[in-house]
Amino acid sequence: MLGYFGRRLLYVVVTLWAISIVTFVIINLPPGDYVSTLVANAQSGGEGITPAEIANLRQRYGLDDPVLVQYWRWISAILLHGDFGQSFAWNQAVSTLIGERVALSAVLSISSLLMVWAIAFPIGIYSAVKQYSWGDYTASFFGFIGMAVPEFMLALVLMYVGFRYFGASVGGLFSPEFQDAAWNLGKVLDLLGHLWVPIVVIGVAGTAGMIRITRANLLDELYRPYVHTARAKGLPEWKLLLKYPVRMSLSPFFSTIGWLLPGLIGGETIVSVVMSLPTGGPLLLSGVMNQDMYLVGSFVMILSTLTVIGTVLSDLALAWWDPRIRKQYKRE
Repeated sequence: MLGYFGRRLLYVVVTLWAISIVTFVIINLPPGDYVSTLVANAQSGGEGITPAEIANLRQRYGLDDPVLVQYWRWISAILLHGDFGQSFAWNQAVSTLIGERVALSAVLSISSLLMVWAIAFPIGIYSAVKQYSWGDYTASFFGFIGMAVPEFMLALVLMYVGFRYFGASVGGLFSPEFQDAAWNLGKVLDLLGHLWVPIVVIGVAGTAGMIRITRANLLDELYRPYVHTARAKGLPEWKLLLKYPVRMSLSPFFSTIGWLLPGLIGGETIVSVVMSLPTGGPLLLSGVMNQDMYLVGSFVMILSTLTVIGTVLSDLALAWWDPRIRKQYKRE
């Protein structure tokens, strides 16, 4: 396992270096840059920017430097000083912009994932044990519906129902009176009152998919020879089910741990935009639209780093949970 972990760390370094190059190249591929976008927006609004102001802006942000120089300035500042650069559009440090949204994104992502686990695993186990029963058919039906309905559509429906029939605004995470207020018990309770809607919206598709995966994995295990052997030895059915097949079928539980880390920053972008959630997704979308290359590049690098780290942690957790995977690692 130590040799495997060492190889994975080497792959992580190489992968992140390649991602940083590809990311910076891609965000510079569209024609123009932040200043040209700013000039176009100003002209469309009837405002004028003099050539001297344009030249000063380009010199200020180093946009006339070669791409390699811009890349080295960006990546070296991150590695040596932890400086992700300055956002052009927001005129703030990128780390400050992202940090303001991390806490709410983390609460939303963790809550959604816990809801998925709490609902999907019991239903998936029941569907597998009671295969082709009415309960299995019902769970499968709602599972397919949950996977088929787009999240943004469900968000719009819940927002309409909440406003039309309950007179409550379910957009955002706070009521207007708590939007800019300091944190107190009232603001926390207001957050909890708004939080359930995006949790349900984000969690529906994940729950439906996890139910299908858990059911399929458990069905594969229930007909293994070791199950028939344990049953023939007189092991109680409930103990047999929980000790062996269920344990082997819970691999999705550990494989999804890696999803949690990038979700803490990015979250569900489309749902966040539709519901006006102050998470990282809308900020990333705004940076892309404004060609704010330091903001976008830093966002993509952070998400990529968290994804790679989360994948390694998921692999190690799976190896700890499933002895078959440990044996495979030893062979490698």
